[in-house]
Amino acid sequence: MYTKKSPTRGSCSGHLIQLLMTFILALWVSAVHAEMKIVGGVLQEADGTPFVMRGVNVAHAWYRDKTAQSLTDISARGANTARIVLANGVKWTQTDEREVRTLIEQCKAAKLIAVLEVHDTTGYGEQAGMATLDQAANYWVGIKNALIGQEDYVIVNLGNEPVGNGQPSSVWIDGHKNAIAKLRAAGIRNTLMVDAPSWGQDWEGVMRTNAASVFAADPLRNTVFSVHMYAVYPTDSEVNSYLSTFVSAKLPLVVGEFGDTFQGQTVAASAIMSRARQYGIGYLGWSWSGNSGADAALDLAINFNGNNLSTWGQLLFNDTNGITATARRATIFGGGSTTTPAACTLTLDTSGDWGTSQVLRLTIANTGTAPITGWTVGFNESQDFSIQSSWSATFAQSGRSVSVTPAEWTRTIQAGSSVEAGMQISYSGGRPVPGNVVVGGAQCGVVIR
Repeated sequence: MYTKKSPTRGSCSGHLIQLLMTFILALWVSAVHAEMKIVGGVLQEADGTPFVMRGVNVAHAWYRDKTAQSLTDISARGANTARIVLANGVKWTQTDEREVRTLIEQCKAAKLIAVLEVHDTTGYGEQAGMATLDQAANYWVGIKNALIGQEDYVIVNLGNEPVGNGQPSSVWIDGHKNAIAKLRAAGIRNTLMVDAPSWGQDWEGVMRTNAASVFAADPLRNTVFSVHMYAVYPTDSEVNSYLSTFVSAKLPLVVGEFGDTFQGQTVAASAIMSRARQYGIGYLGWSWSGNSGADAALDLAINFNGNNLSTWGQLLFNDTNGITATARRATIFGGGSTTTPAACTLTLDTSGDWGTSQVLRLTIANTGTAPITGWTVGFNESQDFSIQSSWSATFAQSGRSVSVTPAEWTRTIQAGSSVEAGMQISYSGGRPVPGNVVVGGAQCGVVIR
């Protein structure tokens, strides 16, 4: 005998199955869509490890047949990032979605984080025939399927040097706010990079003054700023003044382009690398090869030959603060330094605990024979907490995650010496205990007390 199923029972069962499927799908999406993020002004990988860019610009849009080998050669010298010139079709032949997908895979194969940039916006408002930021945004939305799902591998640089000299500040401010809104509305969650105006050098201070409002306009708060340092930055004083402003404001910054000279004028390249290392700021040298005329001296590799570095190339890669000595691979590619890191012991001491508050003391002892410079620490707490104060380092909190960057006086640890920093936290419920500890800049044994 056929018995009709109860509508109420059948509906409830179907609803439960639907909820279960939705939950499983949500877990799957969160797993496959890991993404880089900004925490306390620091760019972090999906696992909470701070990521400091050390890399090179690659002129793909003009030398498409050279890119694959260039990426291989750049990676072989220890770089962890490649900033790649694309075109949206306004000024140069468009880099289509299929080509972008190939570039991303080539960067993955070379274990390089890809920073993709639209170059057609260069000097808009002063240079004729260039693209607006809105046109650049339309390009990114048009190829979004190549970007979605690549959030842990790809940073989207909205437009290269998108405003020329002497333009209204609103062109840069509103142009970026609108572009960010358009990309986020289209479902693009990648970390975004915003270039400074005034041909990237921000000598008029528009980005420095308005970066906070542009950052706040990103609903994901996942935007990093990029200054290009050429002739406007001839001495350490100019370099330090600019970089330290962003560090103090806890706004994420990279030096997206720089050279050791610019059309015969001095650029403080050594100071840029030294200060960037001091502050934990990324840098990307311009450019691997293919420059001509007055800019020919900016080639890092002569005639695209990875075994024949120019004077500028030797400085960028082989200086004490250069790429080979300071770069660390992204953890998604296996992490680790490109050189043998210094040895140390990291102690996280939580013994100063009073039930609702705790003092965590962080001590790094250099047990090696070489100085440790520019260390970082990241960890997760087991319970909810709130940072009340800190000393001798910056402790940035995001949920239960903490990222630590040293103060100027604790960033260098001489062999046989140690430094201490710490934070005071408050909490309710269970006592917070640190775990999942990651150390950058040194190979440390970890002790938790």
